[in-house]
Amino acid sequence: MQQHLVLGQELLQGCHLEAHRANIVAIQLQGLRAALPEHYYAHLDALIGEIQIGSKLLRDVGDQLLVHIPHVPQVVDYLNVLLPCLCKSLRDITIYYNDRTMTKEKRWRYLYYKMGAEHPGILLPARFSMYNQYLQFLLLLLARSPNFNINALDDLKDRILQLRETRNIPPPTTVTQGELIRRGDLILDWNHQSVSSAGHGHTSPSDAMQNTHWAESIFLRSPRSKGEFRKHGVRHRTSEAFGPLLRLGQFPMTQGPMSRDVKILFKRSFDNDRISVIFFLQGIDQAPFLYVRSFDNLGEPWVSRRGAHELCIRRDSSSTLTLTRWSDSERRRKRWAALRFATWEELVLFHCAFVCLKAHSLLTVMVDPEEFILNKERRLFQAQIIDDGFHHSLMVYEDRVTKGIRLHTAVWDGKLRYCPVWTAFVTPHCFSPSWLVRKSPHRVWLKDLDPFVFCQRYRPRNQRNNKAGAFELDFVNDVAATHFKEIFSPDPGPAPTITTATEEESSENATTAGGGDDAFLADQSSQLGKLAAGNIVSTQNALRSDITVVLRPESAPPRLSYLPRNTTRVCNITLLPLLPDVQNGWPRGGFWAQGFHDSGGPVRQDEPCEAAYESTA
Repeated sequence: MQQHLVLGQELLQGCHLEAHRANIVAIQLQGLRAALPEHYYAHLDALIGEIQIGSKLLRDVGDQLLVHIPHVPQVVDYLNVLLPCLCKSLRDITIYYNDRTMTKEKRWRYLYYKMGAEHPGILLPARFSMYNQYLQFLLLLLARSPNFNINALDDLKDRILQLRETRNIPPPTTVTQGELIRRGDLILDWNHQSVSSAGHGHTSPSDAMQNTHWAESIFLRSPRSKGEFRKHGVRHRTSEAFGPLLRLGQFPMTQGPMSRDVKILFKRSFDNDRISVIFFLQGIDQAPFLYVRSFDNLGEPWVSRRGAHELCIRRDSSSTLTLTRWSDSERRRKRWAALRFATWEELVLFHCAFVCLKAHSLLTVMVDPEEFILNKERRLFQAQIIDDGFHHSLMVYEDRVTKGIRLHTAVWDGKLRYCPVWTAFVTPHCFSPSWLVRKSPHRVWLKDLDPFVFCQRYRPRNQRNNKAGAFELDFVNDVAATHFKEIFSPDPGPAPTITTATEEESSENATTAGGGDDAFLADQSSQLGKLAAGNIVSTQNALRSDITVVLRPESAPPRLSYLPRNTTRVCNITLLPLLPDVQNGWPRGGFWAQGFHDSGGPVRQDEPCEAAYESTA
């Protein structure tokens, strides 16, 4: 086992070394292409494309070997077959490319035809395609995918061994010695998986989908909107890994995650794969962990590992999420990685996935509520909904940088309060009249909503249980449904008014608002600052303890409904104008709602209702 681990470390480094070499060769061929006539482009493009794919696959294999330590012995021999042959192919291309005794056109012809003749029937692009298929099967093997085919892998291995022999590369000594053990181990692994799932009966495709972790599919599809930061004047910066980092050869593989049940959730690459982050589950508790891998200027990989429970996340700049760790020696938080994203959507998905995995980890003691908040977003709306049988908070956020809008739901209460459930990005067509339909006072239908789900128990299909296949939002408060509709399909609104209600209605509304989220159905209306001071003052004398206050701004969309939190009756509400105060974070004015309430007992004097609203006018 130890011998396999030592050889595995060497081959793991070899994966990254050959990936780096493949990148250089692809760049060389692109330079050669620029100097050749157009009729050579088809073959050159095919070869360049396969080499670039191979570079990415090699890094994926190297990254996954960091996580799948128990499977290293089963992969070592297969890598030992491939890497020397792949290395010689890349070196030969470089030799032809650097031969200054020939013209560039002749270099390409010699390169293409002489190397293609080394193995009859396999042209040069097809050779690299064969290498790539081989690497793809190794990835399926590491992931224990049901799509893995050991016979197909061994067939490719035999073809590569023939190519090695033709090119005078000695055969690896470990292949014949380890083959029976390797096949036996693979059979045992698949039998182990079958026994583990036997208690659940036959595994159908639908069962397999249900057993798939939600995080595995988050980045498998692209959002329909694409808010690129560079198009909004955000300067590109490189991502950074601070670690502490270890060289790949120094990394203690024997102390890595040794569980058979390691599951890779997803990998995200930054700066053309110079830095990558892998999320995975390990151990009996299936706790989430992260690997960060970074290449230095010489192309050498450095790595670091941390549990999600050991890290905190924050949006520090427009396009950057910073992960921090606690330093015992310095007794303070230090940066672990700074990840720069190209689009707002990917930044949102990464942030939501991280905080959700951390919140659900059995190793997490507590999550700071501030971590659930994504900085540089403006909340336009918030209300309580019934969603797949659960009480959730529904928010509408607008990104201050890209002006992108998204719907976001979070857990309403309990230990996981504020934890994301799903988010959906709003595209321009969502503002068309046909996208949103008010089906009842409490229900709104959204056509063609595409939520990204961060919860294993949540089933979005249960919200599409209608003939139209529309996504249904079931609001607890019908006023909230009205305000939500007005965000996306505004109608001309009346001047600010005060709507009175009976004490019974007021009590019902206040009780429904209960926890504070429905008590705060507001956004920063662009016309809020236009409320005349005279109108505000005139409302004070009209209020009694049996009156519910609903403030409607002059112009559409009216989006403010105010109910003090934790009250059964509203009384003595004062709406005071708030002048612009740049120093304290109110650059555009607005107003402050203050008052005293009766929670069923004596009136407690001088207790303010906690709410303040900002004008964006």
